[in-house]
Amino acid sequence: MITPVPAKRMFNTLKAKQRAVRAGFPEALGLRVHRAVSWLGRAEKEEGDADVRFILLWVAFNSAYAGDLTSEADNERGAFKTYFEVLIALDHDERIFSAVWDRFPKEIRVLLANKYLFAPFWSHQNGEPGYDNWAERLTASQKATATALDRGDTATILSIVFDRLYVLRNQLIHGGATWNGEVNRYQVNDGAAVMGWLLPVFIDIMMDNPAQDWGKPFYPVVD
Repeated sequence: MITPVPAKRMFNTLKAKQRAVRAGFPEALGLRVHRAVSWLGRAEKEEGDADVRFILLWVAFNSAYAGDLTSEADNERGAFKTYFEVLIALDHDERIFSAVWDRFPKEIRVLLANKYLFAPFWSHQNGEPGYDNWAERLTASQKATATALDRGDTATILSIVFDRLYVLRNQLIHGGATWNGEVNRYQVNDGAAVMGWLLPVFIDIMMDNPAQDWGKPFYPVVD
């Protein structure tokens, strides 16, 4: 295990570890870790632009976990929780638990309560039928969050957090936000901070568990 340090210092530590242990990786894991660490390293250099940093961190996250990228968004969100459950089961030092409950509890609560990161809110705004009750859905989601908080259910909290961050990702990637815009500034800053802290832990746990089936990357290296 590596000692948790500020996210901006994690690339060199993770890269050194990867070089030391990669000979024992299955090909798929080796590719995932190599790609994820490379994007993490680039994200850590982006200290002055939170929008770009968040996007780079999301690419690193996709490199680490993503499988079939042709699946629907709901299936991808379901894959989040499966991935988190595996990570948490393997996180014997409870570093993920510590980040969620000790390091970023305020930021996470704010992200989860934000209607602008709630997909049904935007479905309603865009006139899609069946979403008139988006506010009730948000309330129900907040109740589920409260229950998970009471139970210390880290996997559920993480899956809800990343569901919200997935909306933010879509806003940025699909041109639904202004670069460096004031209206979403704290969401982007908090999202980048949470991801920048958690992703190195995710990658480290994966390297510590090469026997775990992390799945085949959708885009393998092809000659």
